[in-house]
Amino acid sequence: MKRLINRIAVGIIGLNAIFSASQTLAADDVNVRFSYKLKGEYGFFYLGQEKGVYSQAGLSTTFGEGASSQAALGSLIQGQDDLIVLPGIFAISAIQKGMPIKIVALYQPAAPTVLVSHPEQPLNTPKDLEGKTIAAPIGETGTTYLGVFCEINDIDCSKIKKVQIDVQARVSQFLTNQIDVIAAYKTNDLPILEAKTGKTFSVLDQVKYGLTVPGMAVVASDNGISSKSDILKKFLASTASAIEQTRTEPQTAVTALKAVWPNGPADAVVLKQIEATSASIPTSAENPVGWVDEKSIAAALKLLDEGSSAVQKPLSEFYTNALLQK
Repeated sequence: MKRLINRIAVGIIGLNAIFSASQTLAADDVNVRFSYKLKGEYGFFYLGQEKGVYSQAGLSTTFGEGASSQAALGSLIQGQDDLIVLPGIFAISAIQKGMPIKIVALYQPAAPTVLVSHPEQPLNTPKDLEGKTIAAPIGETGTTYLGVFCEINDIDCSKIKKVQIDVQARVSQFLTNQIDVIAAYKTNDLPILEAKTGKTFSVLDQVKYGLTVPGMAVVASDNGISSKSDILKKFLASTASAIEQTRTEPQTAVTALKAVWPNGPADAVVLKQIEATSASIPTSAENPVGWVDEKSIAAALKLLDEGSSAVQKPLSEFYTNALLQK
Protein backbone atom coordinates (compact mmCIF):
# COMPACT_ATOMS: atom_id res chain seq x y z
CA MET A 1 0.00 0.00 0.00
CA LYS A 2 2.82 2.35 0.93
CA ARG A 3 4.53 1.56 -2.36
CA LEU A 4 1.30 2.35 -4.26
CA ILE A 5 0.94 5.71 -2.48
CA ASN A 6 4.53 6.57 -3.36
CA ARG A 7 3.89 5.74 -7.02
CA ILE A 8 0.79 7.92 -7.04
CA ALA A 9 2.73 10.78 -5.43
CA VAL A 10 5.50 10.46 -7.99
CA GLY A 11 2.91 10.41 -10.75
CA ILE A 12 1.28 13.59 -9.45
CA ILE A 13 4.65 15.33 -9.24
CA GLY A 14 5.38 14.25 -12.79
CA LEU A 15 2.05 15.56 -14.03
CA ASN A 16 2.66 18.87 -12.27
CA ALA A 17 6.07 19.14 -13.89
CA ILE A 18 4.58 18.43 -17.31
CA PHE A 19 1.80 20.98 -16.69
CA SER A 20 4.32 23.62 -15.58
CA ALA A 21 6.50 22.92 -18.57
CA SER A 22 3.53 23.21 -20.93
CA GLN A 23 2.61 26.54 -19.37
CA THR A 24 6.16 27.80 -19.90
CA LEU A 25 6.18 26.59 -23.47
CA ALA A 26 2.83 28.27 -24.10
CA ALA A 27 4.01 31.68 -22.87
CA ASP A 28 4.06 34.37 -25.53
CA ASP A 29 7.34 36.24 -25.93
CA VAL A 30 7.24 40.04 -25.71
CA ASN A 31 10.42 42.01 -26.32
CA VAL A 32 10.35 45.55 -24.96
CA ARG A 33 13.08 48.10 -25.62
CA PHE A 34 13.61 51.27 -23.62
CA SER A 35 14.92 54.33 -25.42
CA TYR A 36 17.56 54.99 -22.76
CA LYS A 37 19.58 53.33 -20.04
CA LEU A 38 17.90 52.06 -16.88
CA LYS A 39 16.34 54.66 -14.61
CA GLY A 40 13.77 54.91 -11.86
CA GLU A 41 10.99 55.67 -14.32
CA TYR A 42 11.12 52.03 -15.44
CA GLY A 43 10.63 50.65 -11.92
CA PHE A 44 7.03 49.51 -12.39
CA PHE A 45 7.97 47.27 -15.33
CA TYR A 46 10.42 45.37 -13.17
CA LEU A 47 8.01 45.17 -10.25
CA GLY A 48 5.55 43.56 -12.66
CA GLN A 49 8.18 41.10 -13.79
CA GLU A 50 9.35 40.30 -10.23
CA LYS A 51 5.82 39.72 -8.93
CA GLY A 52 4.81 37.53 -11.88
CA VAL A 53 2.23 39.96 -13.24
CA TYR A 54 3.33 39.31 -16.83
CA SER A 55 3.89 35.56 -16.47
CA GLN A 56 0.43 35.14 -14.93
CA ALA A 57 -0.96 36.67 -18.11
CA GLY A 58 0.89 34.06 -20.18
CA LEU A 59 3.71 36.35 -21.23
CA SER A 60 7.46 35.89 -21.24
CA THR A 61 8.59 39.50 -21.17
CA THR A 62 12.12 40.72 -21.83
CA PHE A 63 13.11 44.33 -21.16
CA GLY A 64 16.20 45.82 -22.77
CA GLU A 65 18.11 49.06 -22.28
CA GLY A 66 18.41 51.46 -25.19
CA ALA A 67 20.88 53.95 -26.59
CA SER A 68 18.49 56.58 -27.97
CA SER A 69 14.96 57.12 -29.22
CA GLN A 70 16.18 56.82 -32.81
CA ALA A 71 17.80 53.45 -32.14
CA ALA A 72 14.68 52.18 -30.36
CA LEU A 73 12.46 53.25 -33.26
CA GLY A 74 14.79 51.45 -35.67
CA SER A 75 14.65 48.20 -33.71
CA LEU A 76 10.85 48.39 -33.65
CA ILE A 77 10.51 48.90 -37.40
CA GLN A 78 13.02 46.11 -38.09
CA GLY A 79 10.97 43.72 -35.97
CA GLN A 80 13.68 43.17 -33.36
CA ASP A 81 11.34 44.41 -30.62
CA ASP A 82 7.59 44.20 -30.19
CA LEU A 83 7.23 47.41 -28.19
CA ILE A 84 9.38 50.38 -27.28
CA VAL A 85 9.15 52.83 -24.39
CA LEU A 86 10.16 56.39 -25.24
CA PRO A 87 9.03 60.02 -24.89
CA GLY A 88 5.73 60.39 -26.74
CA ILE A 89 6.87 63.57 -28.47
CA PHE A 90 9.55 61.61 -30.37
CA ALA A 91 7.00 59.02 -31.49
CA ILE A 92 4.64 61.75 -32.71
CA SER A 93 7.45 63.39 -34.65
CA ALA A 94 8.41 60.06 -36.26
CA ILE A 95 4.80 59.32 -37.27
CA GLN A 96 4.44 62.79 -38.77
CA LYS A 97 7.48 61.95 -40.90
CA GLY A 98 5.86 58.75 -42.14
CA MET A 99 7.04 56.00 -39.79
CA PRO A 100 4.39 53.21 -39.60
CA ILE A 101 3.97 53.13 -35.82
CA LYS A 102 1.41 54.21 -33.22
CA ILE A 103 1.33 55.19 -29.58
CA VAL A 104 -0.59 52.41 -27.80
CA ALA A 105 -0.30 53.85 -24.27
CA LEU A 106 0.65 57.29 -23.00
CA TYR A 107 1.58 57.18 -19.33
CA GLN A 108 2.77 60.77 -19.06
CA PRO A 109 0.54 63.14 -21.06
CA ALA A 110 2.86 65.86 -19.76
CA ALA A 111 6.54 65.09 -19.23
CA PRO A 112 7.37 66.01 -15.59
CA THR A 113 9.95 68.69 -16.37
CA VAL A 114 11.03 71.41 -13.95
CA LEU A 115 13.34 74.40 -14.04
CA VAL A 116 15.91 74.24 -11.26
CA SER A 117 17.51 77.33 -9.74
CA HIS A 118 19.63 78.18 -6.72
CA PRO A 119 17.73 78.98 -3.49
CA GLU A 120 19.41 82.37 -3.28
CA GLN A 121 18.13 83.28 -6.77
CA PRO A 122 14.90 81.30 -7.03
CA LEU A 123 12.42 81.16 -9.88
CA ASN A 124 9.22 81.85 -7.98
CA THR A 125 7.25 82.50 -11.15
CA PRO A 126 7.96 81.93 -14.87
CA LYS A 127 8.49 85.68 -15.29
CA ASP A 128 11.58 85.37 -13.07
CA LEU A 129 13.36 83.69 -15.99
CA GLU A 130 13.94 87.11 -17.52
CA GLY A 131 17.52 88.19 -16.95
CA LYS A 132 18.66 84.64 -16.17
CA THR A 133 21.15 82.36 -17.96
CA ILE A 134 19.76 78.90 -18.76
CA ALA A 135 21.54 75.79 -20.04
CA ALA A 136 20.00 74.56 -23.29
CA PRO A 137 21.44 71.20 -24.41
CA ILE A 138 20.21 69.96 -27.79
CA GLY A 139 17.11 67.78 -27.46
CA GLU A 140 16.42 68.55 -23.80
CA THR A 141 12.65 68.68 -23.27
CA GLY A 142 12.52 71.49 -20.73
CA THR A 143 14.42 73.96 -22.91
CA THR A 144 13.62 72.75 -26.44
CA TYR A 145 10.14 74.24 -26.01
CA LEU A 146 11.23 77.27 -24.01
CA GLY A 147 9.77 79.60 -26.66
CA VAL A 148 6.35 78.02 -26.18
CA PHE A 149 6.73 78.22 -22.41
CA CYS A 150 7.57 81.92 -22.73
CA GLU A 151 4.52 82.54 -24.92
CA ILE A 152 2.16 80.74 -22.54
CA ASN A 153 3.44 82.67 -19.55
CA ASP A 154 3.98 86.11 -21.11
CA ILE A 155 7.78 85.96 -20.72
CA ASP A 156 10.09 88.05 -22.89
CA CYS A 157 12.31 85.23 -24.15
CA SER A 158 14.80 87.74 -25.58
CA LYS A 159 15.71 88.57 -21.99
CA ILE A 160 16.79 84.99 -21.29
CA LYS A 161 20.33 83.97 -22.23
CA LYS A 162 20.29 80.42 -23.60
CA VAL A 163 23.66 78.65 -23.44
CA GLN A 164 23.96 75.64 -25.74
CA ILE A 165 26.02 73.21 -23.72
CA ASP A 166 26.70 69.49 -23.45
CA VAL A 167 24.06 67.82 -21.29
CA GLN A 168 26.72 66.36 -18.99
CA ALA A 169 28.48 69.71 -18.48
CA ARG A 170 25.37 71.66 -17.55
CA VAL A 171 25.27 70.42 -13.95
CA SER A 172 28.87 71.36 -13.13
CA GLN A 173 28.38 74.84 -14.58
CA PHE A 174 25.15 75.22 -12.66
CA LEU A 175 26.78 74.18 -9.39
CA THR A 176 29.62 76.68 -9.94
CA ASN A 177 27.07 79.46 -10.63
CA GLN A 178 28.17 79.94 -14.25
CA ILE A 179 24.56 79.16 -15.20
CA ASP A 180 21.48 80.28 -13.27
CA VAL A 181 18.94 77.68 -14.37
CA ILE A 182 18.87 74.12 -15.70
CA ALA A 183 15.95 71.94 -16.75
CA ALA A 184 15.46 68.54 -15.16
CA TYR A 185 13.03 65.66 -14.84
CA LYS A 186 11.43 65.22 -11.42
CA THR A 187 11.43 61.50 -12.20
CA ASN A 188 15.12 61.21 -13.00
CA ASP A 189 17.89 63.81 -12.67
CA LEU A 190 16.44 66.08 -9.96
CA PRO A 191 16.65 63.41 -7.20
CA ILE A 192 20.18 62.55 -8.37
CA LEU A 193 21.26 66.20 -8.29
CA GLU A 194 19.89 66.80 -4.81
CA ALA A 195 21.43 63.61 -3.45
CA LYS A 196 24.79 64.46 -5.00
CA THR A 197 24.91 67.96 -3.51
CA GLY A 198 22.93 67.44 -0.34
CA LYS A 199 20.93 70.56 -1.24
CA THR A 200 17.29 71.29 -1.89
CA PHE A 201 16.98 73.54 -4.93
CA SER A 202 14.27 75.94 -5.99
CA VAL A 203 12.02 74.16 -8.50
CA LEU A 204 9.54 75.65 -10.97
CA ASP A 205 7.12 73.03 -12.29
CA GLN A 206 6.74 73.59 -16.05
CA VAL A 207 3.67 71.36 -16.26
CA LYS A 208 1.91 73.49 -13.65
CA TYR A 209 2.60 76.52 -15.85
CA GLY A 210 1.23 75.01 -19.03
CA LEU A 211 4.02 73.09 -20.79
CA THR A 212 2.51 69.76 -21.86
CA VAL A 213 5.01 67.74 -23.87
CA PRO A 214 3.99 64.06 -24.10
CA GLY A 215 6.34 61.97 -21.96
CA MET A 216 6.62 58.23 -21.39
CA ALA A 217 4.72 56.27 -24.01
CA VAL A 218 4.54 52.70 -25.28
CA VAL A 219 4.78 52.42 -29.04
CA ALA A 220 4.10 49.53 -31.44
CA SER A 221 4.52 49.13 -35.18
CA ASP A 222 1.39 49.06 -37.32
CA ASN A 223 2.34 45.50 -38.32
CA GLY A 224 2.68 44.46 -34.69
CA ILE A 225 -0.69 45.95 -33.80
CA SER A 226 -2.41 43.93 -36.52
CA SER A 227 -0.52 40.65 -36.00
CA LYS A 228 -0.06 40.53 -32.21
CA SER A 229 -3.00 42.50 -30.85
CA ASP A 230 -4.01 39.93 -28.22
CA ILE A 231 -0.46 39.65 -26.88
CA LEU A 232 -0.02 43.42 -26.77
CA LYS A 233 -3.36 43.80 -24.97
CA LYS A 234 -2.19 41.38 -22.29
CA PHE A 235 1.06 43.28 -21.89
CA LEU A 236 -0.65 46.65 -21.47
CA ALA A 237 -3.23 45.28 -19.03
CA SER A 238 -0.43 43.67 -16.99
CA THR A 239 1.57 46.90 -17.03
CA ALA A 240 -1.46 48.83 -15.77
CA SER A 241 -1.64 46.40 -12.86
CA ALA A 242 2.10 46.82 -12.21
CA ILE A 243 1.71 50.61 -12.18
CA GLU A 244 -1.05 50.42 -9.58
CA GLN A 245 0.95 48.00 -7.42
CA THR A 246 3.95 50.32 -7.60
CA ARG A 247 1.84 53.18 -6.20
CA THR A 248 1.29 51.17 -3.01
CA GLU A 249 4.59 49.24 -2.98
CA PRO A 250 7.26 51.67 -4.22
CA GLN A 251 10.00 50.05 -2.15
CA THR A 252 9.26 46.69 -3.78
CA ALA A 253 9.72 48.35 -7.14
CA VAL A 254 13.08 49.73 -5.95
CA THR A 255 14.23 46.24 -4.99
CA ALA A 256 13.07 44.75 -8.29
CA LEU A 257 14.78 47.46 -10.35
CA LYS A 258 18.02 47.40 -8.36
CA ALA A 259 18.24 43.63 -8.90
CA VAL A 260 18.98 44.33 -12.57
CA TRP A 261 20.65 47.69 -11.93
CA PRO A 262 23.15 47.09 -9.12
CA ASN A 263 25.32 50.05 -10.11
CA GLY A 264 22.43 52.49 -10.16
CA PRO A 265 21.92 55.36 -7.69
CA ALA A 266 21.32 54.76 -3.98
CA ASP A 267 18.00 53.14 -3.07
CA ALA A 268 16.73 56.39 -1.55
CA VAL A 269 17.28 58.19 -4.87
CA VAL A 270 15.60 55.45 -6.89
CA LEU A 271 12.67 55.52 -4.47
CA LYS A 272 12.19 59.24 -5.11
CA GLN A 273 12.36 58.63 -8.87
CA ILE A 274 9.78 55.87 -8.67
CA GLU A 275 7.42 57.86 -6.45
CA ALA A 276 7.70 60.89 -8.76
CA THR A 277 6.94 58.64 -11.74
CA SER A 278 3.81 57.29 -10.07
CA ALA A 279 2.69 60.86 -9.40
CA SER A 280 3.22 61.76 -13.07
CA ILE A 281 0.90 58.99 -14.35
CA PRO A 282 -2.72 60.16 -14.13
CA THR A 283 -5.58 57.89 -13.15
CA SER A 284 -9.14 58.06 -14.37
CA ALA A 285 -12.39 56.43 -13.36
CA GLU A 286 -13.51 56.40 -16.98
CA ASN A 287 -10.44 55.11 -18.85
CA PRO A 288 -7.61 52.61 -18.30
CA VAL A 289 -4.12 53.73 -17.33
CA GLY A 290 -2.28 54.87 -20.45
CA TRP A 291 -5.39 56.06 -22.30
CA VAL A 292 -4.42 58.48 -25.07
CA ASP A 293 -6.41 61.71 -25.17
CA GLU A 294 -6.63 63.11 -28.69
CA LYS A 295 -6.06 66.58 -27.23
CA SER A 296 -2.58 65.54 -26.09
CA ILE A 297 -1.68 64.55 -29.66
CA ALA A 298 -3.10 67.76 -31.11
CA ALA A 299 -1.19 69.91 -28.60
CA ALA A 300 2.05 68.04 -29.33
CA LEU A 301 1.63 68.56 -33.06
CA LYS A 302 1.33 72.29 -32.49
CA LEU A 303 4.68 72.18 -30.70
CA LEU A 304 6.28 70.26 -33.55
CA ASP A 305 4.69 72.26 -36.35
CA GLU A 306 6.03 75.62 -35.22
CA GLY A 307 7.36 77.13 -38.44
CA SER A 308 6.78 73.89 -40.39
CA SER A 309 5.01 73.73 -43.73
CA ALA A 310 4.40 69.95 -43.54
CA VAL A 311 0.85 68.74 -44.04
CA GLN A 312 -0.43 67.32 -40.74
CA LYS A 313 -1.70 63.75 -40.73
CA PRO A 314 -5.11 62.93 -39.24
CA LEU A 315 -4.90 62.57 -35.45
CA SER A 316 -6.10 58.95 -35.65
CA GLU A 317 -2.84 57.97 -37.38
CA PHE A 318 -0.79 58.82 -34.29
CA TYR A 319 -2.36 56.54 -31.70
CA THR A 320 -4.83 53.81 -30.88
CA ASN A 321 -6.65 53.01 -27.66
CA ALA A 322 -7.91 49.70 -29.01
CA LEU A 323 -5.27 47.69 -27.14
CA LEU A 324 -6.30 49.23 -23.81
CA GLN A 325 -9.93 48.18 -24.19
CA LYS A 326 -11.13 44.87 -22.78
